Amino acid sequence: MKTKILITGSSGFIGFHLSKKLLQKGNKVHGYDSMNNYYDVNLKRSRLTILKKNKNFTFTKGRLENKKTLQYVFKKFKPNIVIHLAAQAGVRYSIEKPRVYLDSNITGTYNIIEVSKKLNVKHLIMASSSSVYGANKKFPFKETDKTETQLSIYASTKKSNESMAHSYSNIWKIPITMLRFFTVYGPWGRPDMALFKFTKGILANKKIDIYNNGKMYRDFTFVDDIVNGIQLLINKIPNLNQYGKYKDDSLSPVAPFRILNIGNTKKVYLLDFIKEIEKALGKKAIRNYMPLQKGDVKQTVSNTNLLKKLTGYNPKTNYKLGIKKFLNWYLSYYN
Repeated sequence: MKTKILITGSSGFIGFHLSKKLLQKGNKVHGYDSMNNYYDVNLKRSRLTILKKNKNFTFTKGRLENKKTLQYVFKKFKPNIVIHLAAQAGVRYSIEKPRVYLDSNITGTYNIIEVSKKLNVKHLIMASSSSVYGANKKFPFKETDKTETQLSIYASTKKSNESMAHSYSNIWKIPITMLRFFTVYGPWGRPDMALFKFTKGILANKKIDIYNNGKMYRDFTFVDDIVNGIQLLINKIPNLNQYGKYKDDSLSPVAPFRILNIGNTKKVYLLDFIKEIEKALGKKAIRNYMPLQKGDVKQTVSNTNLLKKLTGYNPKTNYKLGIKKFLNWYLSYYN
């Protein structure tokens, strides 16, 4: 029997790649996406058009805040697995429009957990973010590190989701895995993200904004590596019976709940990243050095030992190859 997987944010960057991969593996996928205009809707439509070519893909346009629509979709499709990736993204936008983040990321996620609980979903996998580590000074970030110092509204909504999910998992024994993503990039990426913005600016001979004068490090993780990691986790369902049998630091001591980092585990200096884009495009950037932006962190790097131990996860794409793959897509998509 085909596994039935419901993916929220299926027309988004990671959701699109994941849906495509799971369909290729013969699963039935139902996508749920609001198709909002936070960035170019045409890009979302193009992704959706590709997914709709597969007969095992069905789709509902809807907002996470609309619990009635969610309930209807869940009852009709009856998913075994739910992968909740939809969220209002972006650190800077969360400073301008905090309310949007509360509605989408907190109320929306609450609705997903509630509906999953009612339908006894076998495994609920949810997107968190490396931004929950906030002002932590200890690197690389480990899941067992403290996460009390978020620096943006976006990050605090993600931390709230983790907390709410753990409570639900504890009370109703819902198997939940939270994934802390580290700077995902690649083909079909989001226009509000660094690689996309830098590429667009360089090609148009426009200034590119470089924050903190370029003195930043990111754990750039290629989207295919992320998708492989998620796929490996689908059947690794957190199980209360596992306690005591072996030591698993990713598991909660009281609930079928775990938190896992998913990143590339190597930090890349931002100016090296830009240099690589210039090299691949054969064109110099016009640089506009700026101070650190409100809500931004200077450095991220992941420790993914728990994920590796559990699934054998091994990210394969270094940033130089990843940039080339992105540019190939960008130049062909935008002609």
